Amino acid sequence: GIWEKIRLYLIKKLLPHLEDRRKYHQEFASSTSLHGVHNIVQTQSKTRKTLWLLVVVGCLTIVIWQICSRFIYYFSWPTTTTVVVQYVENVKFPAVTFCNLNRFQAHAVSNLKIIFLIWNIVSAVLQKFALEEKYSQELHDFLLGNQNFSIKEFTRKNGFYLNSSTLLECEFFGKPCYPQDFEHVFTEYGNCFTFNHNDLPARRVSLSGRGLHLLFDVQQEQFTDEPALGYTDAGITFVIHSPKELPRFDGLGLLTPVGMHAQVAIRQLKSIIQEYPWGECKPDIKLQYHEIYSTNGCLQECKARYIQDWCGCLPFILPGNGTECDLLKFYNCVYPAVYNIEIKGLCTVGTHNSTCPAPCEETDYPTTVTYSSFGGEKAIKYFSAKLKKSPEYIR
Repeated sequence: GIWEKIRLYLIKKLLPHLEDRRKYHQEFASSTSLHGVHNIVQTQSKTRKTLWLLVVVGCLTIVIWQICSRFIYYFSWPTTTTVVVQYVENVKFPAVTFCNLNRFQAHAVSNLKIIFLIWNIVSAVLQKFALEEKYSQELHDFLLGNQNFSIKEFTRKNGFYLNSSTLLECEFFGKPCYPQDFEHVFTEYGNCFTFNHNDLPARRVSLSGRGLHLLFDVQQEQFTDEPALGYTDAGITFVIHSPKELPRFDGLGLLTPVGMHAQVAIRQLKSIIQEYPWGECKPDIKLQYHEIYSTNGCLQECKARYIQDWCGCLPFILPGNGTECDLLKFYNCVYPAVYNIEIKGLCTVGTHNSTCPAPCEETDYPTTVTYSSFGGEKAIKYFSAKLKKSPEYIR
């Protein structure tokens, strides 16, 4: 073609003869200021020529290696981490979310053990749960016969509740607080309640004070979980988190057993993570249903999108405005969809190229929990008279 003819013409026109090329090379090698090259060409001694050749080749090798290593280091995006420990007198008080380890009222599930399995299927979108085959037929029969049954309303009505009978005392830095100061939220533990939800009103407090003091009556004879499924604990589980973030209990919840006094000391730890390529955060990511970005909130929205697309409905414990899934869809579609999301890695957390990378700014509250036995003899008598309960009940 025409390009090949042009190339051949240029080669024929511009390429000098072999003797001319040798002459040019000789003149360049003799006159160049590149150290050692003219010594290789001009010296008559073969030994000196060889030595100079080794020196020049060795120096060139070292220079090339240094240049390459600097480029490799530059494109590895090295970072410097700075840790600043700053002691402050006043910080924003975090949100505290409480749940009862026994999720349901005993009278509501005494003849309906299947409720525990149904709730585990529903909450599997937040916490992994493996359904045993021996329960599948029993579940299927219940779902077919109770298609209008709402686990959301059942849990809200018959789950753990917070009122003057369960929240015996509440004090926030010397001022009384009441059940209405807590916001209801669904978690894998059913009905839970958050103090200082969404930072309203914003409270700056002194770390030297006593903070939030609570006395719960978990009423073991009134609330229960199914021991046959492995739920044998009793007490309160709670998590301390930022007021603008969702509570996350999976592996992070703290436990307070019955008959114990737990004291929790907190610190505020704020982390600022560099954006990619120096770090793993991506500052342009925004969440649709959460004010600030967090990996937990992102993970929930990611699952909600996939389930909405596949099942045409949305689990009520995930954020969004879709149609609520009924129990049959939970069993036949949502539960398999969650498993599919996990197996295929559709909602991943961590690195910059994952679905939910690390947040650019994160506030954690590292805790230290200490326990003591609750109630000496005088305390038992005092609370027995005050609450009009027997000493055995108070114990």
